[in-house]
Amino acid sequence: MNKKVLLTSFTTWLPHQKSNSSDDLLHEVTKNDFFPASLITLRNLPVDVHQASTLVIQHINQVNPDLIINCGMAEKRKILTLESQARCENNLIETRVNLEKLIVGLKMTNVSHDAGKFVCEGLYYSMLKYLRDRYLQTPCIFVHVPVVSAQNLPDLKADFSEIITRLLTLEKSIITK
Repeated sequence: MNKKVLLTSFTTWLPHQKSNSSDDLLHEVTKNDFFPASLITLRNLPVDVHQASTLVIQHINQVNPDLIINCGMAEKRKILTLESQARCENNLIETRVNLEKLIVGLKMTNVSHDAGKFVCEGLYYSMLKYLRDRYLQTPCIFVHVPVVSAQNLPDLKADFSEIITRLLTLEKSIITK
């Protein structure tokens, strides 16, 4: 059975942004055909927590993915950052994925514990809560993507592709809870 990976990205939200780097990276990664899974994209989500969450949950219910990777733009960051947790008011939910083990040996990736207090964190929290409340074991992570350039694209693409590949193996050491 072919596994399914749901990949999401946002649209832009500021006038100076020509594109959203998370969407740029998904566009590049999904050009490839070497993944042992179907890559299902939900691109250019609205920059609104409720609307974006509703759309992603509808997609989850339609395609029943084996893995969910939500992506957002982080203009001030220089590398991919995988978010360990998301907050909503005083509530915190952590990903079930052991991100430290997941990123071992990756060149352009690090773990972050601050999803940004914006729509990215709102979507991530909604996804983690939705999966938890329904006792779904689907691994879900959030990846912040720096501005993509000709110089960093090869390394960002390589790391992101490796993250997908590693998560598809679902090694017990990577999935913690």
